[in-house]
Amino acid sequence: MLPVRILIADAFETSGREALTTLKCEILYEPKLTDQQLPDAVRNSRPDVLVVRSTKVNAAVFDSPSLKLVVRAGAGYNTIDVAAASKRGVYVSNCPGKNAVAVAELAFGLMLALDRRIADNVISLRAGQWNKKEFSQARGLLGRTLGLIGMGQIATEMVVRARAFGMPVIAWSRSLTAERADALGIVRKNTPGEVAEAADIVSVHLALSKETRGMIGADFFTAMRPGAYFINTARGELVDQIALVNAMQQRGIRVGLDVYTTEPTVASGEFTDPIAREPALYGTHHIGASTEQAQEAIAAETVRIVRSFQETGQVPNAVNIARHTPATCMLAVRHRDRPGVLARVLDAISGARINVQEMENIVFEGAEAAVANIHLETAPAEDILEALRRAEPDVFEIRVTPLGK
Repeated sequence: MLPVRILIADAFETSGREALTTLKCEILYEPKLTDQQLPDAVRNSRPDVLVVRSTKVNAAVFDSPSLKLVVRAGAGYNTIDVAAASKRGVYVSNCPGKNAVAVAELAFGLMLALDRRIADNVISLRAGQWNKKEFSQARGLLGRTLGLIGMGQIATEMVVRARAFGMPVIAWSRSLTAERADALGIVRKNTPGEVAEAADIVSVHLALSKETRGMIGADFFTAMRPGAYFINTARGELVDQIALVNAMQQRGIRVGLDVYTTEPTVASGEFTDPIAREPALYGTHHIGASTEQAQEAIAAETVRIVRSFQETGQVPNAVNIARHTPATCMLAVRHRDRPGVLARVLDAISGARINVQEMENIVFEGAEAAVANIHLETAPAEDILEALRRAEPDVFEIRVTPLGK
């Protein structure tokens, strides 16, 4: 295995660091690096792999020519400038689903806390007050309709727990089919607004993207039932925070948040956002994935990603591999597996100013022959193909096939 130099720029489980060491990786552990310090740290330490949790990875980080892979030790990767990584040919990978149970547990904890006013109970007791009459007015979760926005792995875990609490579930997601809804035992809705209208409790489980940023806005909260509960353990930027505050103040919506539009990127510091002082808000400190179980699972997945990259060059869970390229055709070259054959084919393609988008060379048993499948932006002229056929005795066949779009 090739040696790999890894910079870990956030707190990371001991088990993960030890496992990476057994892979003969050189580990640079700098868990206190700030967003501002990270570009210089990468430039000076020249790692092959960068591992982060909450530290932001901006475009300047990718100026380091040594960097080949960034692993987000978690699911969301909106804190990484993926476009900048793609321009420099740097893989970005994440660990989806490894924190799903932990986040679902916190979401249910917030639901129960809102319903039973647990935090207010504690504050009252610590102030030396006994107020059983005030705090005996919970609704209960049994039979309450849970509405889910997004149906990824975390939301799937929500369905499992809702079933145990006796809660019917309705959901909306772009990817949710009627067949999958039936299999999960839930009711599929056509729009987020339909979920808002029909649910007693709404829980958001979307990834942050250009399409989802600010998706939950004033119209959504207007559609919610007065006094309903709203839970967000996904990303603060999914929600129009002004509309959320208005919903709390004007429509009695009670809210449980683990994420905020303006939350700090450091582990500890001031948080002065006025939303934290809203009486209808129960908030936690973006701790959804912060259980020992989740962090151990994320560490193990990070190790798996690095091992695969080290041993095969393949990157599991890569999020910035193009699903569609500008290729319009495939040049298939069936040839003897000899040095220089493909180099001369590629030279001819390059001479015609045709860009290669993807390429694989499939070697047959015995390593005597192979087929190279080369995806090209435009098809080579017939005279180029004919010249290759005549000049290359080690080429059995060369043909062009249009790619369906």
